This record gives sequence, structure tokens and C-alpha cells, in this order.
Amino acid sequence: MTGESYTLLQAIQIAKDAEQKAEAFYANAAKNLPHPIGHKLMLELAVFERHHYDKLVELEESLREKGAFIEYEGRGLATKPTSRGEITVEKQPKQAMEAIALGLDAEQQAEKRYNDLAQQTKDVAAHQMFQKLAEEEHMHYRILRDAYWNLNNRGVWSWQK
Repeated sequence: MTGESYTLLQAIQIAKDAEQKAEAFYANAAKNLPHPIGHKLMLELAVFERHHYDKLVELEESLREKGAFIEYEGRGLATKPTSRGEITVEKQPKQAMEAIALGLDAEQQAEKRYNDLAQQTKDVAAHQMFQKLAEEEHMHYRILRDAYWNLNNRGVWSWQK
């Protein structure tokens, strides 16, 4: 986390703020993307980021009230990946490419943030939760990278888990 020292609760607050910003970003991107597949993907990512935020709130409450970590099993993406070449886009959607590029950067930062938290804790449950959150952010990164590549190189909205 950029070499600065944070308490666990401060780090959780930073993560919560980032998850709220990510949710708002993806919800706005979904609203502004007319293509149904792009819209659906961005909306699904917004819902996923809201899930992360809710779990961080639950964790924060548990730490404050009980001094204990919660068990986090993780979740998958509800939207099924599209098959390659499913829907062709007539011309490169600049707005979509920009949204995906911003999402890629945010997902890399989130993955790093959770990996850092996982490495900084000695609690097994905490380590597992932060590691799982990092893995989910990496999944989002892979999905967005695949969507970006397919839009840029094939002119289709497509991604894989």
C-alpha cells in the first residue's frame, strides 16, 4: 500500500472506498455503453464490487464488535462468458475501450491492495479472505483484458472467465 503504514481498520476503509468507486464507475460505464453485452458485463462488475463492499462492511463490524474475521467463501460471476464472435461491433467503440482500460487499471490496483493485506496479516482467516478478494479482482482483470483484446482485435464483445 505504497509503503505507508496503516492499521487494519484504516486499510479496510481504504478498500471500502475503492470498492464504492469501482461500483460507481462500472454502473456509469454500463449506463453509457449501448451495446447489450458490454452493458451487461459492466453491470455485473458493478454488482460484484458492491458484494466486495458489503463483505468489507461485514468484516469491519465483526472486527469492531468481536475482534474476529469473517469467513469469506468468495463468489463467481453471474454473467456467462460470451462465445467468441457472438456479436460484431461495426466500428471500434472508443468509449468502451476507454472504460475497459480504466477498469483494467482499477482491478490491478485492487488486486495489489488485497495481496498486500493478505501478506501483512498473521491471522489465517484474514489471509484467506484477502487472498480470495485478490483472486476475484484478478478474475475481473482477466475478463476485462479478454474483452479489450476481442474488441480491439476482432471487433466483437466477448470474454471468458
